[in-house]
Amino acid sequence: MAHARKAALITGAGRNIGRACVLGLAEDGFNIVLNGSSDRAACESVAKEAEKLGAETLVVMGDVGKAEDCQRIAGEAIKRFGAVDALLNNAALRPNKPFLEMTEAEWRRVISVDLDAAVWLARACLPGMVQKGWGRIVNFAGMNAIHGHAGRTPVSVAKHGVWGLTKALAMEFGPKNITVNTISPGPIAPDTEEKNASAQARAQSISRVPLGRMGKPAEVAAAARLLVSEAGGYINGQMIQVNGGGAT
Repeated sequence: MAHARKAALITGAGRNIGRACVLGLAEDGFNIVLNGSSDRAACESVAKEAEKLGAETLVVMGDVGKAEDCQRIAGEAIKRFGAVDALLNNAALRPNKPFLEMTEAEWRRVISVDLDAAVWLARACLPGMVQKGWGRIVNFAGMNAIHGHAGRTPVSVAKHGVWGLTKALAMEFGPKNITVNTISPGPIAPDTEEKNASAQARAQSISRVPLGRMGKPAEVAAAARLLVSEAGGYINGQMIQVNGGGAT
């Protein structure tokens, strides 16, 4: 079945930045493939919101930390829509644990979700983009990729890796009319207040932002909407920081 609308695959689509990207791209005319790891109800709820904006949707649950799941997720998306035109690698783990207390399994789990998933999903989606002569990949980093973060060593390493992946793929696939960029959000307020987020921690985050507030998921999604649009087609190999002017 031919689809006039382009299709976007968004991981971590059930809440916060992922949800905002789903709704923004649905509004911009994309069909949407939503991926989550465990909360199918959340993804289904966001899918219904996207359908009200005119999008066809497909929910594909799976663990992007596993290469075989990445292949299956992308495969189902391609089977439904013919190709993945825009890939947004949003899913991530951000555990806090002292470096010397971290186990090998804990290290590898974070690297698999925060870095390897972007590799495997890109490998699965890029052939279709190359065939069509058009594609967009948006990776997500964060302040951990820029400053490092005590207690989040694997996150910092993975996000630095995502930035390197972005630059390398931008060089290799730019000649195919495929752009690859990274968005680096600053402190972003979640859709619902995190149970373990203290007022002190929020205040500390805000204190480093010249605008004096946390960002909104929709403000991060606005950058993603530009990067996957025709108007954003000359932006390639860049890290776009959406952080209210926080220290870079």
